Order: sequence, then C-alpha cells, then structure tokens
Amino acid sequence: MLLWQPRLSASGAGSCHFSQSNLGAFVDIPGGGFVQGADPLYAEEGPPRKVFVSPFRLQAHEVTNSQFAAFVEATGYVTDAERNGGSARFRKSNTPQVFLSWWSMDRAATWRTPEGAGSTLAGRSLHPVVHVTIKDARAYAAWAGGRLPTEVEWEHAASLGLFDPKDPESGVRGPGGSARANIWTGTFPTMNSRQDGYEGTAPAGCFKPGLTGAYDMIGNVWEWTETPFRPGVPRFTIKGGSYLCSEYCQRYRVAAREGLEATFSAAHIGFRILTEAQSSHPARP
Repeated sequence: MLLWQPRLSASGAGSCHFSQSNLGAFVDIPGGGFVQGADPLYAEEGPPRKVFVSPFRLQAHEVTNSQFAAFVEATGYVTDAERNGGSARFRKSNTPQVFLSWWSMDRAATWRTPEGAGSTLAGRSLHPVVHVTIKDARAYAAWAGGRLPTEVEWEHAASLGLFDPKDPESGVRGPGGSARANIWTGTFPTMNSRQDGYEGTAPAGCFKPGLTGAYDMIGNVWEWTETPFRPGVPRFTIKGGSYLCSEYCQRYRVAAREGLEATFSAAHIGFRILTEAQSSHPARP
C-alpha cells in the first residue's frame, strides 16, 4: 500500500514534498516466476533464466540520511569509512579518457560529510545515505528489523515495477522523453545536462514510482544486495545504477549488475531493506 505520492512536474521529476512522517513505507512484492538477466548487454548479466521468488515486503524508498542518523544515534554505530579513513568520491577529470581519474579516495568523505571536508547533511535528510559498506548496510537492516535483499529479490521487484515489461528503458524515461529516474544526462563524464533535474543524488520520492509503488529502483544510487557477484570472487552484487549511469553504459537497466568488495563504499552507493511477507515485527521507520 502506498503511504505517500509526490506531486510530479511535466519533466517527470516531482517537487519532492516528502516529510519525515512518510519514512519507512513498505510495498508488498508478490511472489512468482520471472526471467532474471533478461535482455543482457554485458556478459555478467546473462544468460536469461527463469527463477521463482517468494513474496516479501520492500521499503518503498532507499534508506535515507535521517533514517541512518536515527540508527547511529540509537546504537553509537561507526561506519567503515569513519573507522578506516574515508570513502570514494567522483570528480570531473582533466583526463576523462582515463577511467581511474574519475574517482579518488577522500579521507574526509563519510555518510555525515558526503562531499568531503566542510560538507554536512544540511538539506539532505531525505537523500539516500551513501558512503556505506555492505557491513554498514547489514548493521542498519538488523537494527531496523529487516535485511538486505538478494539479487534475485531485488531484480524481481524492479522487473515488476517497469512501466513496460518489454522495454528495459521504460524505467528511465516516459512518453515524450519525460524523466522517470535520476541518471547522468549529457556526455559522461565531462558534462551533465541535469535534464532530469539533478546532478547528484535526489531526495526520496522525486520521481514517479514504479508499478509496485517502489521509488528509485532505477538510478539515484546503486543498492547493495546479499548476493556474491560470482563464485570465488570476494565481491557482492549491487543493482539499479546511479546518478552516474549514462545512456552510453545503460547500467541502470534492471538486468545490470556490478560487483564490489565488501569493504568498499562510495558517493553513489546506498541500499534499501526488506522484511518477510508474513513478518509480525514491522521494521523501524
């Protein structure tokens, strides 16, 4: 059941009138079969295969800074970035042809200071929390009474949310090109046109929800899952793409997947949680 609905502008991005009282809404994801890895573009996505998923309840939005702050205040938790000296940040490069030049470790970047030294969470309470490792995400999920989704669960929910199941791009843009997600618009990595209204993260609820009622399954921030990226590789799968995914790479598609070390965190990686369909203990808001 939807507990809130943002007002939408003509471009597809909403006015983001979302309050703290709306936090923690969950949507019911029915069980059933679906084709995982449908319409693969990259080798790690395929081959397409039919899988079955049990029903569950998914948080309708990515975990926000205010939610994570409540967890930290209640528990005194210290994230890996705070313990271990920072997190990864994306920066425009004078040598964009060199992939590694887009990213650098910033010792001052944490969930509290997402842009590094001098930055704060002022005005970002409803933005997704970032600079969190899978360990940090698991700790929050356990405190909140839920868990992280598996890759299959996440992809099943995202597939059901597509406006047109036959069009992998339907989660990104609507009729007439209206924006349905926060991705990189323009020429990556040199110019972001902000056609969708944002250059960095967007607050919860600024784009039309998918057909399940879940927001930002496509774009905004990558989301941790509990699924190893591939056998024998010490990485976990992230899904959904982020505000840094462009039409050139199309990593925002439902089938797209990336693998990251459990100790890694960055400015474009967050998470959401789920609870079991029959859970008698509702998750914390």
